[in-house]
Amino acid sequence: MAKKDYITNPTLFGKPEIIGFGSDEFHVKEVGRDLANQLIVKNHYSHKFYNASYIHLGVYIASKLVGILQYGYAMNPASCGSIVKDTELDQYLELNRMWLSDDAPRNSESKAISYSLKYIKGKYPKIKWVQSFADERCNCYGVVYQACSFNFYGEHESIFWTLNGEVFHNSLMTRNPNLSKAAAKIQKGKEEATSESLRQFRYIKFLDERWKKKCLLKEKPYPKHYDNSNGFGKTEAGRAFKKYGKSCTTVD
Repeated sequence: MAKKDYITNPTLFGKPEIIGFGSDEFHVKEVGRDLANQLIVKNHYSHKFYNASYIHLGVYIASKLVGILQYGYAMNPASCGSIVKDTELDQYLELNRMWLSDDAPRNSESKAISYSLKYIKGKYPKIKWVQSFADERCNCYGVVYQACSFNFYGEHESIFWTLNGEVFHNSLMTRNPNLSKAAAKIQKGKEEATSESLRQFRYIKFLDERWKKKCLLKEKPYPKHYDNSNGFGKTEAGRAFKKYGKSCTTVD
């Protein structure tokens, strides 16, 4: 088994700078914002990057770039304290975007997330917890987060709009269009857009386990997933939805 460790760059003074984590065979490593955004726009089902992302990691198998993970603030950055008590803006992250190529082998999503969390823990020790959402279009109720030992904190429904293949969160319908190109686009094209209500499943990973007791949400058992030949999954409550594709994450 290949040895896993931090990937570093030497510095003139002090400790080397951490820029990634993993092995020669599989690793995550910092990439430029522009490159990350280009790949997300091209390959992520939303076809949009998220402006509040500030950590951009490429997923590499050997030397081939096969995926992108982008971490940053939540849609409402100041909401962090209402999720985990006493959290400051620089003490949490949300996984805003994740895309992996179909060329990546089985279990690459969970491995990429696991390695990215190790990178964050080493590079940004102030980060105490990481949040992510899975929604119905991504299938499996966030099974990739379950594989990475995230805690599950329930579900809620959100409305998403689709316009010419782009996906927009309903919050953009009330946002000032002069301050958001995405808001301006979906508000202008509302009559041509289609909408659907999708469940979103909230997962949190505590990088500092002592902070788990500060969480103001109630932890719940993982939602169960059952494969089915007709392409539908079911929760314990018996609700069903059509699968949309590989595991992914979105916030708009």
